[in-house]
Amino acid sequence: MNKFLSISPEVQQALDEGRPVVALESTIISHGMPYPQNVETALRVEQTIRDNGAVPATIAIIGGKLKAGCTPEEIEYLGKKGKDVTKASRRDLPVLIARKADGATTVTTTMIIAAMAGIRVFATGGIGGVHRGAETTMDISADLEELAMTPVMVICAGAKSILDLGLTLEYLETKGVPVIGYGTEELPAFYTRHSGFKVDYRIDTPQELAAAFRAKLEMGLQGGMLVTNPIPEEYSMPPEIINRAIDEAIEEAVNQGIRGKETTPFLLAKVKELTGGDSLDANIQLVLNNARLAALTAREL
Repeated sequence: MNKFLSISPEVQQALDEGRPVVALESTIISHGMPYPQNVETALRVEQTIRDNGAVPATIAIIGGKLKAGCTPEEIEYLGKKGKDVTKASRRDLPVLIARKADGATTVTTTMIIAAMAGIRVFATGGIGGVHRGAETTMDISADLEELAMTPVMVICAGAKSILDLGLTLEYLETKGVPVIGYGTEELPAFYTRHSGFKVDYRIDTPQELAAAFRAKLEMGLQGGMLVTNPIPEEYSMPPEIINRAIDEAIEEAVNQGIRGKETTPFLLAKVKELTGGDSLDANIQLVLNNARLAALTAREL
């Protein structure tokens, strides 16, 4: 057992008994939404996983401990602290642990801690990717490297549409990461079901998702699998509206000199403002949708 890892009793019991567990990230709590919607959404996502027959494991770093499974009190703590909690990627883990500090896990660090705990399925909103203009800025999310290394299935609503989706797919292909469309041949783009880019394979059932990932694990192939699950039709935003808001947000970020890990939170907040809050509602619904699919897939796996 890794001495820095703390697995909650509920999650540990489920793992010991071979019952399905689904990992959840904590950046969406501290950096993704305002309080108290962040806490309410986190608890709703956990309940959705329970309702579909699996055990939720919200992952975070609290007091220098890698937590696989947070209590409602710990989720409340992260939600209230908000952006005072460090947004923790792979590079941040050694210092946060040494300082016994708190950290909200991104896709990258949630995958790392889930794999340490023996959790194979992870539900999130959207992954990071290659940012627009990366050919000059080299701004590429660590999520893509982690998908290439760590054996966890990530179920999301596609890459955030603030990214360069074409280059993100090219990068994942280079790294050997299978990109699956659940019930679709088109890569969903977070707030909207349509991007114009094709995924590697379409899969229509949790059983087949589990079978494909099991085969990957049993062959000993390195890395994870990316499952892109389109936002439900009734919450999908028209591509032209969301793209107009994203273009405006990116222009403002450039003008203000915002870069690095501050970019995504700034752009998402700006898009929410420009869409009159519709993007926040869409964000909540797509996370719940991904949690349902993750629970059903974990049961099959």
